[in-house]
Amino acid sequence: MNRISTGSPFEASMGYSRAVVKGNWCFVSGVTGYDYTTMTIPEDAAEQAQNCFDTIFGVLDEAGFSADDIVRVQYTVTDAALVEQIAPVLGKALDEVRPAATMVVCGLIRPEMKVEIEVTAMRE
Repeated sequence: MNRISTGSPFEASMGYSRAVVKGNWCFVSGVTGYDYTTMTIPEDAAEQAQNCFDTIFGVLDEAGFSADDIVRVQYTVTDAALVEQIAPVLGKALDEVRPAATMVVCGLIRPEMKVEIEVTAMRE
């Protein structure tokens, strides 16, 4: 088993890995819209969604996976009205991949967080 970290302070303080690789599977924890190198988060929900995918794709690459390996995605948004704003980003990121997907509307742990994205990938 291989654990991957982005160095986010949330990983250390809450005791989790950004991703865990087990065999042909990669489980990527929920990623919010922070730029983890600067620990800043944009106000715009679409920019947050793009940051999520930038982090996810970087973690998958580090783990030896690609976006094409994503088989499942869960989106969490804090308001259903944000879906229209983030939909173009989601469509662009996973247009050809078309994983199984779930979207949940609920609160996140910090008020600035509007979007969280979690993926599972599998290599053949």
